[in-house]
Amino acid sequence: MAPKWRELADKLAEQIRSGEYSPGEQLPQIRDLVEAGEGSKTTVHAAYKALESEGLVTSSRGHGTVVRERAPLKRLGIARYDKAKWRDGDEVAFIADRVASGRAYKRGEQTQTVGRVVAPPIVAAAHGLPEGAEVYARARLVREGDQPTHTLTSYYRPEHVEGTRIVDPTPGPAGRGGGFRVLYDAGYEIDRMREELFARAAKSEEAEQLKLLPGEWVVELHRSTFTADGTLVEFAIGVHAATRFAWAYDFQVPDSAAEEGQ
Repeated sequence: MAPKWRELADKLAEQIRSGEYSPGEQLPQIRDLVEAGEGSKTTVHAAYKALESEGLVTSSRGHGTVVRERAPLKRLGIARYDKAKWRDGDEVAFIADRVASGRAYKRGEQTQTVGRVVAPPIVAAAHGLPEGAEVYARARLVREGDQPTHTLTSYYRPEHVEGTRIVDPTPGPAGRGGGFRVLYDAGYEIDRMREELFARAAKSEEAEQLKLLPGEWVVELHRSTFTADGTLVEFAIGVHAATRFAWAYDFQVPDSAAEEGQ
């Protein structure tokens, strides 16, 4: 059996999703639910914390526990990198997420800083570079309106991007089609990617930068981008506010046994 706090959290979550509690509406005070027989103060508090961690509510002093105004952004998996979006159009990855979520966007909602830095150990290892080698770091902060959603820092070998729009610190994507289009025009057409995700507690500077509530977690993304010949042209590290995204993947289910029999 699920613990009492989980049962209560699931009950409240269903009431939120059904519209019984509307966006911006305050949930009952903890003492009111205790008096209604929903559980002890500890049980109700744990249920509310679960709802907060799942992105359904926010809690703050003086305002209580309130249903979030907006559903999490749909963070596309494979579809956000469709070549037709950035090679033939101007729908860079973060914009593809907004379009899929039915949300408005402005190109200027992505800010960035670009500089040549000594490659951190994880970056040097990914690129196969020796200790002390330099790379270009393109750090972006993406917002939805006034609310930050995530950061993403891409690391490139200088010989791949020197003199291109990728090293231009102008806010917004790196021109029409963004960074992937720049690489494509430079002769480095992306062919495959590997993404790794890690859920963890936010560091203090991340909580401040992303305007996270106390106790909110982040999802750290490591993205490796390769050309058809196996050249790594980008290694990126992203930090996403966990409650502000819903991750979606749609792909063909593989059948390795059938492939081996061909």
